[in-house]
Amino acid sequence: MKRLLLVSTLILTMVLVFTFSGCAGAIGPQGEKGAKGDIGAAGAVGATGAAGPTGATGATGATGPTGLTPQSPVSLGSAANFAVLAYSTVTNTGNTTVTGNLGLSPGTAVTGFPPGILNGTQYTGTNATAVQAQIDLTTAYNDIANRIGGLTIPGGPGQLAGRTLTAGLYTSASSLDLAVNGVLTLSGTATDVFIFQMGSTLTIGDNSSVLLTGGVLAKNIFWQVGSSATLGTNSVFKGNILALASISLNTGATLNGRALAQTGAVTLIANTIVKPQ
Repeated sequence: MKRLLLVSTLILTMVLVFTFSGCAGAIGPQGEKGAKGDIGAAGAVGATGAAGPTGATGATGATGPTGLTPQSPVSLGSAANFAVLAYSTVTNTGNTTVTGNLGLSPGTAVTGFPPGILNGTQYTGTNATAVQAQIDLTTAYNDIANRIGGLTIPGGPGQLAGRTLTAGLYTSASSLDLAVNGVLTLSGTATDVFIFQMGSTLTIGDNSSVLLTGGVLAKNIFWQVGSSATLGTNSVFKGNILALASISLNTGATLNGRALAQTGAVTLIANTIVKPQ
């Protein structure tokens, strides 16, 4: 009986051992880790916006021209003794006052004195003084006309108005014009010479003026006019006008300078003309 019990226990033990240690299903291989996902590419940094352009600095107001060649004075010869010199006629209306000599050659017709007042001597016709003055005027005119290297003043109505110019030679192929109520300023010293060449007319507007600063003298300003010159009503003008043709001063115009007409007339209406010293 004990033997049978021992055999049964042995069989039971073997069954338990087989149950717990035998034939256990093998653990399946560990699944591989899934491939690590790539990190998404970083978004590109947006380009920095270009800085807006800096506003342009406003242009500096133009100053008087520089680098102009200094000019030697123009010799007027015996014409320098005249405040008025004409070729054909001198005609005055009203209370004009002329300080300096009045000349006319080869013409002889001077009218309007009086009532005009001449503080000087009158020379007309074939008088040697008047004849020589016209010869010297032609020489001076040609001297100015033949000078080169000047600064060109652009054409256009009133182009002299509002300018401040320093000494030198200025030129225009056509006309020069100082607008109505305009001001032209000439700045320099007592020895500076200003020369203006123009191919045709010189027109000075009503109530306009030429202003001298720094000691500039009217005797050192020369206007070489290719045809005729006109000074407007109540204008105030400075310098020596050397006109190829005629010169007219409208009512009330004043001239600190000379009116020298090479081939035409000088016409005056209640003006004041003073020959500069």
